[in-house]
Amino acid sequence: MIYLDNAATTYPKPETVYDEVMRAMKEYGANPGRGSHAMAIEGARVIYETRENLAKLFNIDDPMRVILTFNATDSLNQGIKGVLNPGDHVITTTMEHNSVLRPIKELEKYGIENTIVHSNSDGSINAEKLEKAIRINTKLIVTTHVSNLSGTILPIENIGNMCKRRNVLYMLDASQSAGVLDIDMKKYNIDLLAAPGHKGLLGPQGTGILIINCDDEIKHLKEGGTGSESSNIYQPDFYPDKLEAGTHNLPGIAGLNEGVKYILNKGTKSIYSHEKKLLEEFIKGIRNISKIKIYGPEDIEQRCGVVSVNLESVDSSELAFMLDTEYGIAVRPGLHCAPLAHKTIGTENIGAVRFSVGPFNEMTDIKAAVNALKEIAENN
Repeated sequence: MIYLDNAATTYPKPETVYDEVMRAMKEYGANPGRGSHAMAIEGARVIYETRENLAKLFNIDDPMRVILTFNATDSLNQGIKGVLNPGDHVITTTMEHNSVLRPIKELEKYGIENTIVHSNSDGSINAEKLEKAIRINTKLIVTTHVSNLSGTILPIENIGNMCKRRNVLYMLDASQSAGVLDIDMKKYNIDLLAAPGHKGLLGPQGTGILIINCDDEIKHLKEGGTGSESSNIYQPDFYPDKLEAGTHNLPGIAGLNEGVKYILNKGTKSIYSHEKKLLEEFIKGIRNISKIKIYGPEDIEQRCGVVSVNLESVDSSELAFMLDTEYGIAVRPGLHCAPLAHKTIGTENIGAVRFSVGPFNEMTDIKAAVNALKEIAENN
């Protein structure tokens, strides 16, 4: 199998990730923070080390402001709903995933207003366009870093600087960029960052992060056991316990820690450079196939990880099925949980086939995908 569906979840993972998940299950799979015995202490140590490594990767000072969640959707819901109150206004874009759009639309029921700013047809948007949507009651701007449909890289430093100047919180959905692009939360003035553990961070599914780089109040959405202040029947009011009710996914977090260590050792610049070369070769190889339509920025410097295409007269699901069954190539067709993004690029009625690379893809994978598309185009 040639796996080109890394935007959904990265596969494979570093071997150390698999090894540590199994070690956690077999050697220290107790309940971290809920006991003073050696296994519970080791679990708590691994969790704290994970926070430290994530704080280092995204350049924040306090590891206790690294909140461990179960996926990016969990993180985005916590950040968006935790910050906004009735009467507030939030701004986002048409290139967002439903994990941003749905929480924001749900909040309409509670008197929270929203503006969805239209992106350009290649998925791009600039800070000035977002700034024009700011109102007197605007509390938060939420954008993706990289579109999961077009691969477009948004100018997050410009957006962050604008938000700081206008005294508006900036939340970044780094689902497609964390672990691939350099993200300096202090330099880019990012107040909240959400990401899954199972994509570019190379960890297992069932892991995610919400990183807090602001002093604004963030309401907790659930209450329960934390292992701290057990005599208190109210939820603790300090991070990370305030936002981490219930038992942690210790094996998943242990695996995530190994994924982050791999990235810190390899370097995001190296990972991004490798993936960019693969995308550049893929686009070069399919550009002259007359029946192929390529979506997203033409400039490779403005794209990360993803190329979505359509083949004339072939349904996107049918094309993905042929790639899988006839060529052993795994891709993702359809609407990618981003209906407004598809409307923005003009594919809301037909969907698209998404090819997404990861750090362990090789140039042979790309050449095989190009040859498969050429053959399918010739025969249809």
